[in-house]
Amino acid sequence: MNETYRNAIVKMEEQDVDEEYILGWQGGFLGHPPREEQRTNEAYDAGYEDGQENNLANIGDWKKK
Repeated sequence: MNETYRNAIVKMEEQDVDEEYILGWQGGFLGHPPREEQRTNEAYDAGYEDGQENNLANIGDWKKK
């Protein structure tokens, strides 16, 4: 498994990031097609976009409250 991918997911889980953001990030990083529009939400969409860019800079914005 890609070490960058694994480290990113572990970091997000340790920081208690929203599961929808993590799922979106995973899909974007792995190049999966995005969810159908009616099944997305703000966290998923943000995660998907960041995952496509292998970007972890925004994970603090998606910590569970």
